[in-house]
Amino acid sequence: MVPSNAPGSIVLAAAQGAATAGPGRLILATVLAIAAVVVLITWAKINPFLALMLGSAVLAIVSGFNTGDAVTSFAKGVGDTFGSVGILVALGAIVGKLLIDSGGAAQVVDRIVSRVSGGALPWAMAGAAALVGLPMFFEIGVVLLIPIVLMVARRARVPILLVGIPALAGLSVLHGMVPPHPGPLVAISALKADLGLTLAFGLICAIPTVIIAGPLFGRVVANVGPREITPDSPMFAELQAAAGVREAPGTEERLRRTPGFWVTVGTVLLPVVLMLARAVAEIVSAKGNPVHDVLFVLGTPVVALLLGTLVAMFTMGYSVGAGRGGVADTINASLPPMAGTLLIIAAGGGFKQTLVDSGVGNLIGSWASAAHLSVLLLGWGVAVLIRLATGSATVATITAAGIVAPLAAELSPAHLALLVIAVGSGSLFFSHVNDVGFWMVKQYFGMTVKQTILSWSLMETVISVCGLIFALLLSLVV
Repeated sequence: MVPSNAPGSIVLAAAQGAATAGPGRLILATVLAIAAVVVLITWAKINPFLALMLGSAVLAIVSGFNTGDAVTSFAKGVGDTFGSVGILVALGAIVGKLLIDSGGAAQVVDRIVSRVSGGALPWAMAGAAALVGLPMFFEIGVVLLIPIVLMVARRARVPILLVGIPALAGLSVLHGMVPPHPGPLVAISALKADLGLTLAFGLICAIPTVIIAGPLFGRVVANVGPREITPDSPMFAELQAAAGVREAPGTEERLRRTPGFWVTVGTVLLPVVLMLARAVAEIVSAKGNPVHDVLFVLGTPVVALLLGTLVAMFTMGYSVGAGRGGVADTINASLPPMAGTLLIIAAGGGFKQTLVDSGVGNLIGSWASAAHLSVLLLGWGVAVLIRLATGSATVATITAAGIVAPLAAELSPAHLALLVIAVGSGSLFFSHVNDVGFWMVKQYFGMTVKQTILSWSLMETVISVCGLIFALLLSLVV
């Protein structure tokens, strides 16, 4: 029997007590809490980590949630989220850093774009960005790929956006829909979805979405932005320095120490293949089958990413001459930049748990059920509103997942995975002036605010809507 003072029983009792508050008070508490987060992030310029903590406090106070129990609930959400997501984010950061420092990322991009020309270039850039973006965070991918986009556009004498939009679409779609990126991982944790199924469905939705929002949409907006940025431009030089791109590598020895194309691709895809193999094994075989049990362990997210990290340390570290000290330096350098992201994710988990335990999630869930509103549409819509208000895809994902979490208990594993994709898609909707990604793209491509809205912002909207549509279509057949 669980002691009455155990943390789990305290949270349960708090949730039951908070649920007795009137619907009007709970909705008011939610609106004020979200408004507090929005104002603190956008106007007061408070870090989202602190804004989410303060938003949780507003929610607890206005809803009548006992202060001590609210603190316990927040702490539980932080611990659960960090334990399930934090390790995966850290391992992904290590692989991404090894990919950059070894030259493997540039090798993949250069190999793909060097084999194609003309009309196939946008498709090649979309594919290269999607592949490189699997283990890499969006901002890092942007800094890495944009200088290459500029050089490809100049070499092929095509408008920058013709190849730039496909590259950005490849990065953005993977960032919002496919684990092991932080947003999908947070939603998977909050909704208790199966990672393997989410990965499989995410890739199914991602491929047509990248095609539509990348090469096809890129042709529509190709002439919106500037045609080229010349090599003597200060922005071009700055981007080359930031991404470490070399027009003329210093020595042949440096070239020989770059990991091979297929070795790099295999290393990047290893965790993905293991997680997909686990998902397939769970569908076609039963527990107790030796193959099923082995794949189940190897495809566990932590195990798959740990194996991928160990392989990356060899293929993109020791085997290319980095040495033990060089690999250690790369790993050490990969983790500090992720500290802020990890704290925001953890605080978001606490905010989510406060939403759930206060009874807000159950209230909205009952309203959605009475209105026969699609859970996928509800999750997407909530994420869209938070994204527009805060500019943060992560905050949008966390908040939306927390609000629709009570409805998730009634969904099948397949529909839970699709709910994660719908929420992730909503979190990408219409990036504008309150999103750091908006300003990165504007500055790096040398565009005006109007040009950025007509290209980047609309591209993000196309991705968001397509992601929802494909998730809804899949929900009809699974």
